[in-house]
Amino acid sequence: MRIPPSRSHTLRGGTAAVAAAALVALGAVPALAADPEPDLGVGTIRPVKGVQPGSSFSTPLTFLNKGTAEVAAVWVTYAVSPGLKADETHKNCTYYTIGSYDEMPASNVASCKIDQPLKPGVVYGTAKPVSVKALDSAFRDNLRVTIGVNEPGSGDGGSTEPVPGTGDPLTLVEKGPATDADRTNHPEAYARADVTAANTADFALTGDEKQGKVGEKVTATVKFANKGPARVQGALDESVTTVDIHIPKGTSVVKPYAFCEVITKTHYRCGTSQSWVDVNRGESYPFVLRIDKAVGRTTGEASFSGQERPFDRNAENDTAQIVIDTGKESDTAGSSGSAGSSGSAGSSGGTGGSSSTGSSGSTSSTGGTTGASGGSADTGGSTTGGATPQTTSGGNLAATGSDSTLPLAGMAAATVAAGAGIVWAVRRRSAARGN
Repeated sequence: MRIPPSRSHTLRGGTAAVAAAALVALGAVPALAADPEPDLGVGTIRPVKGVQPGSSFSTPLTFLNKGTAEVAAVWVTYAVSPGLKADETHKNCTYYTIGSYDEMPASNVASCKIDQPLKPGVVYGTAKPVSVKALDSAFRDNLRVTIGVNEPGSGDGGSTEPVPGTGDPLTLVEKGPATDADRTNHPEAYARADVTAANTADFALTGDEKQGKVGEKVTATVKFANKGPARVQGALDESVTTVDIHIPKGTSVVKPYAFCEVITKTHYRCGTSQSWVDVNRGESYPFVLRIDKAVGRTTGEASFSGQERPFDRNAENDTAQIVIDTGKESDTAGSSGSAGSSGSAGSSGGTGGSSSTGSSGSTSSTGGTTGASGGSADTGGSTTGGATPQTTSGGNLAATGSDSTLPLAGMAAATVAAGAGIVWAVRRRSAARGN
């Protein structure tokens, strides 16, 4: 799934992504129209595969002045993703790190000023191949090289303080006049190559356990973490993985995590805020749930979905449970309609002058209310002539009597009983919804 728009800005795609990244690395300052930028090119770099974490590799770099005038000096910059770094330093280079920003990951950068002229139509190469080290977190990485005549800046992401190198200077040597193939092989002032290491990463899920009563809200949080050792970079502007979350039975979602996609009312799919995940980093997905029914311990599940993860060889932590202890159904039985029926018995018992039967309805709040109406009938004393309140099975108040000559006091008592019956009905319906 795509990274939510509020988590990243839509900046680049395809070739445009590489071009923008190159401009950031170069920090190029547009030249005046009267002084056009020299036409320089970087040779295509072959992908590097199967690197062992902790080892080093080198790659030859070539450059071409495709213009008609000699260039007095150039800046060569090579930047690598966080799983890589420069293996050796050169005293005509400075080294710094550009932090991640928007959907762009961090970069380790070497910026080198080469004070030697580049003749037009001549291919140049580094005197020695550039050496790069694969860190323990190396996995899906890349190398980016640019050339220009202006000193590069750190770009929009900010950077650490540049540190000068100490080794032999990085220099270029002539390799010969450019052929048509050379011109084709140096199309732009930047080039990029993938670097893949033989590494693994353990993606893990952690569930949550909460306890509550019917009607209460609880927050259950599912956590995704990359336990390493590799940092994993996915496709630009795409979630590095997705997590399916199934809500426990007996609960409903009051507030899902903001960046999760609704599949059904009990199934959500959640992505990541960036297209990469560093070692010991990840995402948290909090869900506010309401307990609708007392069904004891109820369980939902979280699991990975989406793209395959051949680098993850530990399947034991690929799923996790969301456990909600909702209590037993018997814990809320006092709020059922049966308790209210006891209260109705108290109403008829009013003619015997005893309110204790009505009190038996007080085992729940709804039963206690109906028991109170029994007490009213007992006080009135005139409800024995067929005017005792009755309730239908739906909890609605039925007819209170058919005697048109009912005394005024009896009517008042019936009115009180009817009012109590209405309160009981409303509470009974509320209790039914709460269950």
